[in-house]
Order: sequence, then C-alpha cells, then structure tokens
Amino acid sequence: MAPNASTPHSGPVTETADTRSGAISTRLNWLRAGVLGANDGIISTAGLVVGVAGATTAWETILAAGVAGLLAGSLSMAAGEYVSVSSQRDSEQAALEVERRELAQEPDAELEELTELLVERGLSRELAREAAVQLTERDALRAHARVELGIDPDELVNPWHAAWASLIAFTVGAVLPLLAIVLPGPSARVPVTVAAVLTALMLCGAAGARLGGAPPGRAVLRNVLGGALAMAVTYAVGTLLGDTA
Repeated sequence: MAPNASTPHSGPVTETADTRSGAISTRLNWLRAGVLGANDGIISTAGLVVGVAGATTAWETILAAGVAGLLAGSLSMAAGEYVSVSSQRDSEQAALEVERRELAQEPDAELEELTELLVERGLSRELAREAAVQLTERDALRAHARVELGIDPDELVNPWHAAWASLIAFTVGAVLPLLAIVLPGPSARVPVTVAAVLTALMLCGAAGARLGGAPPGRAVLRNVLGGALAMAVTYAVGTLLGDTA
C-alpha cells in the first residue's frame, strides 16, 4: 500500500515520540475547534438578536428569537460534527482493516514497505530495517497504522466527543450576545451587544491565531470585520422590516 499523503516523514520514530506528538496535535485540534465553535455561536446569535432588535423593542420577542437561535445553532453544529467525524472514523477503520488483511497475506512485503517508510523519515537502511523488525514484532498493525497511515488504533476519533464539544462551544459563544441584548434597556441594547460581540471576536481571533501559530493581527481584523458586517446587515434588514410591518 502506498504511503498516505498525510503521513509525516520527519522526526523521531519511537512509539513514545509518536504518541506524544499525536496527543499534542489532538489537544490543539480540539482547542481550535472549540474556539471556532464559540466564534460561530457569537456571530450567528449576535446577527440574529441584533436583527430582531432592529425590528422590535419587545424584550420577550428578542429573547425568544435568541434562545431559538442558540438551540438551533448548537444542535445543528453537534449533528454536523457527529456525521462528519463518524465518516472519518469509518474511513480510519476501513484503512485499518485493509492494513490488517495485507499484513496477514503479505507479511514480507509489508515489512519491506515499513522499512522504506522509515528510510524516508531519515534513517539509514540498516537501522530502518532493524527498527521495522522490532516494531513488527511488537505490534505490526500499530506500527503500520502510525507510520504509514498516521492513525493510532487506540485513539480513533470519537463522533460523540466531537458532537458534545461543538454543542458546548457554540452554546458558550451564543450566551454572550444573548445576555448582552436582553439585560440592558431598549436604548442601550444594540450598542452594548455590538461592543461585547466585537470584543469577544477580537479575543477569539487572537486565540485562534495563537493556536494555529499565525500572526494575530490579520485574524483579529477578519473576525471583527466579519462579525460587524453580519450585525450591520441583519440590523438593517430588521429595521426595514420593522418599519414596513
């Protein structure tokens, strides 16, 4: 089987190093997903409640719309993540099954393939062969899964974890604009919400950039401009509909 395109080809080949690297990468991915989920919750709920506030000053109407948007958005995010991650898990399990079958049918060819993969990682052929033999004797499937496929058989993605993480992250983000719009008086609702949302988006943009190792300035600017545009459009539409109602 040809190496997977996402297979890393650098760094130590030890099981401990691979495990630590995978654990760190997994934690960073979860953190980035959490930041993005909260960001979605902030922007979508802010756009909704500001739009409704442009059409009416009725506190109950704004609250009902905000809660409905929070529930619909969080459940939609959870369902989408569950479906997406379930598909990824199915793909990982299918790839492991293919590898298991090939190891049973062509062990010598698989040993040579593992050796070549380790050579590509920078080991000499002699050392790569020795490492491949030792890894195969310890656990051939795990060795091929990690080196060839970039998969840890003991750490397959969990769709339920992803669904709950997305639901919680979106809900946490959505609570901010919801509280900001319903707590102040009618005249202060929109200004307070805009200020709170833009501040939160600055923090989310900076956090996402830091986790991704990118400069924060551009990420913060994109985030703030996107949120401001969403609120401006929905407020304008809400005001127009409120005037014509």
